[in-house]
Amino acid sequence: MNKKNDLMCFSSISVSEPIISKKTAKAEITVNHLDGKKNTFTLILAYDQKIEDRHRPLLRLAFSIPLLNYGLFSEKFVLQFPLSNGDCSLLRDLNVVFSRDIFINKILRRRADFILPKFFPDESDVRVNDAEPKAVIEPKEIIRDTFLKDEMDQNSCGILSSGGKDSLLTYGLLKEIGADVHPFYVNESGGHWRTAYPAYQYHKKNELHAAKVWTNIDRFYTFMLDNLRFIRSDHRNVHADTYAIQLCIFPFYIFVLLPLFVDRGIGNLLLGSEFDDLRVKPTYLGIEHYFGVYDQQQDYDIRMNAWYEKRIPGLYQWSALRHISGLVDEKILVSRYPDIAKQQRSCHSCHFKNGDVVPCGTCSKCLGILLYLLANKMDPRIMNYRQKDVDGFLKTVEKSCLRLDEDEKNQSFYLLREKGKFSEVKAVDHVERIHFFSETCNPDFVPKQFLEKILRIFEQYTNGYCKLDGETWVPLEKKEALSTVIS
Repeated sequence: MNKKNDLMCFSSISVSEPIISKKTAKAEITVNHLDGKKNTFTLILAYDQKIEDRHRPLLRLAFSIPLLNYGLFSEKFVLQFPLSNGDCSLLRDLNVVFSRDIFINKILRRRADFILPKFFPDESDVRVNDAEPKAVIEPKEIIRDTFLKDEMDQNSCGILSSGGKDSLLTYGLLKEIGADVHPFYVNESGGHWRTAYPAYQYHKKNELHAAKVWTNIDRFYTFMLDNLRFIRSDHRNVHADTYAIQLCIFPFYIFVLLPLFVDRGIGNLLLGSEFDDLRVKPTYLGIEHYFGVYDQQQDYDIRMNAWYEKRIPGLYQWSALRHISGLVDEKILVSRYPDIAKQQRSCHSCHFKNGDVVPCGTCSKCLGILLYLLANKMDPRIMNYRQKDVDGFLKTVEKSCLRLDEDEKNQSFYLLREKGKFSEVKAVDHVERIHFFSETCNPDFVPKQFLEKILRIFEQYTNGYCKLDGETWVPLEKKEALSTVIS
């Protein structure tokens, strides 16, 4: 870009040593503007249990992770505490990945009008290094890696739970196949919690191991928008189904919850990441990126598992759903676990009505879920959708207005074909198959004690297996598929 510092806002962002008191941990995050002005935010974590000082290394990382959303806009990150070699390496690697994704998917390929027009980059001037982080990470001291826990139960599974279809299906699957399951929630202080509330209440009532952590991280993100000079001042009034800047979301949740994994000796950390059809790693203007969903990719699990080996050996991060599409995901959840499916709320604007949480029925998430449910011949009222939501969907929705994978969207509309509508859509059969591809959905990354049982369930709701041949998904014989992964 011609003016390489146009997006630079801060000389530094600093994080204080966490203060731990009973069930609460706090840290001060200070943004130091280029003109010398300072603003400070207190980031808070509140647990259901007492937090011990031995969790301090994990909390230091938890409070550092949110800064990685701003690596393009600050000259340095000052961490007022020691970090181990492995901790520092992880933060630096994530800083690179998220800076690239934010530059591409939030600044160049903007989906919402948060950025002031005068700061729009001229793409003809963009160079690859413009997407590299500008912030240097400076801990107080770098120390050697030590194990934070080294005995973990390999049948015990902690699930990052949100009230969406993916984490709910993951819970149902693992519960059915005999795992010791712990649904964990992160309760943000704002309206996002309404989405998770029905599922959390269900788990609180029915699952002994359920737990949550409260945080004001959503308020921190708003605080940062107030301090980014290229963001419009009325950003709170922008109605959008996407965040303005931040993409580093799940790593914060993980580190907030890791004290629970360590205390309980849970050996498996599961994200509800379904099949994502990245046949070739995408590039934009020569810059590699992940379409803004790196922390839902297999590559992210691989990087985190390398860190666990250094710090929490015996903990393993994975997803049970990488081999199936969202269409199949929803089909299994509603068909096999209807009581759990009733708790699903996938909506950007849930609201309370007569004491229950009701989805808006019109946001992009709702439209995607309505499509899945109707394509699978299921009644959306199971999730508190109203008949007017269904009627509105069938009357007004066009394929172009849904933000879903193109193949998955086409197959869903093909199955729907409501009263002649969408009759021109062609079937895309791989969407209803079990996918095997080493780069994005490698079955070898599912622990052996769970893999065969999970695949047997998937087989009941799919039309066989497939593999990637070049850039085409082709059928794969079941015998060949299973012979490669199940001994």
